[in-house]
Amino acid sequence: MRGLTSSQVKERLDHHQVNRSRHKTSKGYMQIVREHTLTYFNGLNLFLAFLIILSGKYLNMTFIGVVLSNMLIGIAQEFKVKQTIDRLKIVNTAHVQVIRDGQMQDIDPRDLVMDDLVFVVSGTQIAADLEVVETSYCEMNESLLTGESDPVKKQKGDELLAGTFVSAGQAYAKVMRVGDDVYATQLAHQARHGHRAASEMKDTIEKIIKVLSIIIIPVGLLLFRSQYFANNNISNAIVKTVAGVVGMIPEGLVLLTSLSFVLGVGRLARKRALVQQMEAIEALARVDVLCLDKTGTITTGDLKVEEVVPLNTSLEMVTAIMQSISHESDVQNATQNALKAYFTALADKHVTKAIPFSSERKYSGYELDGKQAYLLGAPEFLCHDPALLQRVTHYSANGLRVLMLGQVPSLTDPSEMTPLALIVMSDVIKEDCQDTFAFFDKEDVSLRIISGDHPLTVERVCKQAGLKHTHAIDASSLPDDEEALAMMVEDYNVFGRVRPEQKEKLVHAFQKNGHVTAMVGDGVNDVLAIKESDCGIAMANGADAAKSAAHIVLLDSNFSSMVEIVKEGRTIIANIERVCSLYLTKTLYSTMLSIFFSISGKTYPFTPFQLSIISGFAIGYPSFFITLEKDVKVASKGFLNHVIKTALPCALAITTMVIFVTLGAHLLHLSHNVMLSYSYLITVFVSFIVLLKICLPFNAYRLFIFLLCASPVLFVINFLSHYLSILPLFNRAMLMVLPMLGVSLLIEEAYARLIHLCVKYHVVTYLKQWFKKCKKHVFS
Repeated sequence: MRGLTSSQVKERLDHHQVNRSRHKTSKGYMQIVREHTLTYFNGLNLFLAFLIILSGKYLNMTFIGVVLSNMLIGIAQEFKVKQTIDRLKIVNTAHVQVIRDGQMQDIDPRDLVMDDLVFVVSGTQIAADLEVVETSYCEMNESLLTGESDPVKKQKGDELLAGTFVSAGQAYAKVMRVGDDVYATQLAHQARHGHRAASEMKDTIEKIIKVLSIIIIPVGLLLFRSQYFANNNISNAIVKTVAGVVGMIPEGLVLLTSLSFVLGVGRLARKRALVQQMEAIEALARVDVLCLDKTGTITTGDLKVEEVVPLNTSLEMVTAIMQSISHESDVQNATQNALKAYFTALADKHVTKAIPFSSERKYSGYELDGKQAYLLGAPEFLCHDPALLQRVTHYSANGLRVLMLGQVPSLTDPSEMTPLALIVMSDVIKEDCQDTFAFFDKEDVSLRIISGDHPLTVERVCKQAGLKHTHAIDASSLPDDEEALAMMVEDYNVFGRVRPEQKEKLVHAFQKNGHVTAMVGDGVNDVLAIKESDCGIAMANGADAAKSAAHIVLLDSNFSSMVEIVKEGRTIIANIERVCSLYLTKTLYSTMLSIFFSISGKTYPFTPFQLSIISGFAIGYPSFFITLEKDVKVASKGFLNHVIKTALPCALAITTMVIFVTLGAHLLHLSHNVMLSYSYLITVFVSFIVLLKICLPFNAYRLFIFLLCASPVLFVINFLSHYLSILPLFNRAMLMVLPMLGVSLLIEEAYARLIHLCVKYHVVTYLKQWFKKCKKHVFS
């Protein structure tokens, strides 16, 4: 065989018929820069800065420094994480052997071209879709595609699909599909298309930004109109309008979430987890149902011989026969490796003739020294003795696998078989499995084991591994109806005899019951389940299709590493949830106050410089340091509820008190400067109440951060108050500020209790339903 010539290879390369995907796997540097710079709010901030320049009051341009620093920090951090991720994606791939110009060559699998002639031997993983040209008994392990571990014999003209392994024999095969046309690659791209990891946090923030994007311009125009008439000065009107609009822009919130996700990707990368979608970090943190296969997670995928039970001969005779059979076979699979490890010594007898294992026959045959013939396989296919089969069933019920060795007159006449021995085998359980299960049990994450093996076998393995309260079911008895399936799955945590297509249905059933569901898999048969889960996790030693569809890839292919990864994910999300309250408080009260002063025509009480002090010391700096904290409890369920309970009461308290001071200034005999000073001090005070809430309970680190941020603000208010256009705290005109701060604290607590009751009794949900009914009634 000569294979392709060099000119034919060059021709196919020129026509892009090479085994490389055209789909980009990561962001480019320019894309990262564009995502951080060309945004709606960045453009709006630049326009507001231009207006401040026109007004001539340059001190109020401090907000643009925050915007630029946010942008540069975000770009720098994502560049750094991209370099880490790109390094992790470089995996040393075994070369493939091809025949070109009549000579055998070793090449990178990505350099395969159409019609290349490939030579494959036992242990080779197929890198492209091939067609068998010539074979010397070739068997394939297609478990990553089908989920079935039984080898499949291949003849001339059969296909060898990418991702499968040669388990025995060798073959010459011609490349028939490369790159994006490969079956596994197409499946991977189909699985990834249009699917993102579940992210309640991102969805909520996007809704907030969408609403603000719609209202910010008309509110800004109305605010400018009211401030122009209130101040009779266009420069002052611009400054007041910019203050209102800048306060509404949640630029810190967007930066915080995106940067925290990016840093989370970097942290998880250092723990050997490749995050392919940043939103997966949140989904991972909120997971309460984790679906996983037995093999590769609970067990190593290996087997070991537990016991050899002689039946009609001596143990010495069985051992001698098995020593010959085990070491003469060139088949590489878990069963054969276990037999070789147990029957270690080499025997004098040699295999002169063999019949390979067939998934149809369920046995293999061997002839020793041209004389005795033996069969080795599944007892239920070799024996019809009820008593012996009952014994086998007892082993199976205890989660053990059983092979039967029998003697036959000849390999051509297997009908009269004499049973010689039962070889009892068990799965090898991972040593750290018990600790992993204990962690998830402590964290209230329900583990659901999904396997193609017998449910009793899987249940026994789970008990040995430390899974509590196992309750198994044969998946063939599960209903196809989604509603009925969703009702049944809650009662079981071990599913045996699961078909590949059932995995996706099980994931849907758990999601239908309100669970945040993750799926751990390594084969192409897991792809759809991985894709449909809230967080799909693949092993690095699994199929390319599974890795492409997954949100997270475990680079060490070790399920126990999920413990540290889940801890890290929960820490990241818990930190983000806590500090998001800081940003949303400012956005909420700025929006409500901007609307009020647009309608009332009163002077807006703040300037951009004043709000920059709050943004920096009550929000920006503490949020950065708190995000870096690692000693955090599990993230709460429900991002929106968590933020509303903290941010909304404080925002309402600020809005209420500022409006009260503005409207009641003449009743309280407050001058214009005193009114503005009271409004600002109340806003600063309640902003630090929010910071206090997210720092509680105090530890040394949080107390230090709180004091570090509060001290400069107290200093500025007392000694640099003229730069803020407010009166010093110790001015006689400020005597009423302390009672007002106390009142604002009481109002905040009242709002907090009211919102707690609304959330507890689902008031918002009832109002939505009532509104829908009214709307339907009106239009009908």
